[in-house]
Amino acid sequence: MTDLQINTRLPLRRNRPGTKAKDWCHWPEETSENMDSLYHIQQYIQQSIRRNPSDVDFILQAPDQQDEGVWKYEHLRQFCLELNDLTVLLQKECLPETCSQMTATEQWIFLCAAHKNPKECPAIDYTRHTLDGAASLLNSNKYFPSR
Repeated sequence: MTDLQINTRLPLRRNRPGTKAKDWCHWPEETSENMDSLYHIQQYIQQSIRRNPSDVDFILQAPDQQDEGVWKYEHLRQFCLELNDLTVLLQKECLPETCSQMTATEQWIFLCAAHKNPKECPAIDYTRHTLDGAASLLNSNKYFPSR
């Protein structure tokens, strides 16, 4: 068999341009042992979430032989990905004019560390800056060279 014949028998685990929402990530599930990818842990977590987003116990249950630190790290990355989706939705509601500061109470105002000198920031910008910083850290080759 040629490589092309072998590859056509495997399900394509990719969303092509123009994929409809109902078909997004709609491919057969695989066990973690059968996932042969550099990002297999991320794929497994995302597959678990798609299976049933409300089954938190199943989503958090690491496969056998999975390194606990890597498992937690990949969950943090997934959390940031999903929090970005929420932030995009909040942009319509939380405008700089209506949410001019990131506050905990009237007395506590958060200063945004993303600026050269920490300063006040509109709440939506503070959220974006914080998520960008977290994503940069979690995707850093310096701190996580195996990723």
